[in-house]
Amino acid sequence: MRIKDMPDNNRPRERFLKHGPETLSDAELFAIILRTGTIQENVIDMSNRLIAEYGLDKLFECSLKELQKIKGIGPSKAMQILSMAELGKRYNQLKNSNNSKKISCAEDVFNYFHEKLKDEKQENFIILLLNHMNNIIGEELIAKGNLNSAITNPRDIFKPVIKNSSSRIILVHNHPSGNVRPSKEDIKLTERLVEAGKLLGIDVLDHIIISGEKFWNWKS
Repeated sequence: MRIKDMPDNNRPRERFLKHGPETLSDAELFAIILRTGTIQENVIDMSNRLIAEYGLDKLFECSLKELQKIKGIGPSKAMQILSMAELGKRYNQLKNSNNSKKISCAEDVFNYFHEKLKDEKQENFIILLLNHMNNIIGEELIAKGNLNSAITNPRDIFKPVIKNSSSRIILVHNHPSGNVRPSKEDIKLTERLVEAGKLLGIDVLDHIIISGEKFWNWKS
């Protein structure tokens, strides 16, 4: 049955307007975002099938190419799904950052970045910028992907630090493999940046590696 052939009280948009989003099922909310189904399947049936077969969490973890292999999902719908996932990540990160303006331990850093990094398929190397009171003043993504080849010059790392007048930084990156332990290269990079920071009068307070629900920190 097509959506427009359904009674008004069964259509997701009409129910949303009358009763609010909290009364809708996951599939109905999903249907409102995707908007249209296919000739063979209306958008509610499609949403029910996707959630039943994959689950929202698995759908949101897929890449653009992986989503397009699913029946009924083309480039546009794949981008809509990943846009929902990204907005959710950003909201959770913002919520966490608002609740944790000051960094007092490695766990604070983990909580700040966990939502953003937990589902990443590539390594991300980020600098958390702090003032002299350890309050967060910003963050900079320095490299994504192959960190060993991307991070070769400490100047590239400290340039945004100096630009933002940050006196303290924390190095953060993720391990998509699930192994939270640092590599020899991770240790060497940390030591190199600590020494470079001393020359510039910038304290490198710690290096946090996040992998899934775990983290490692250099100062532990």
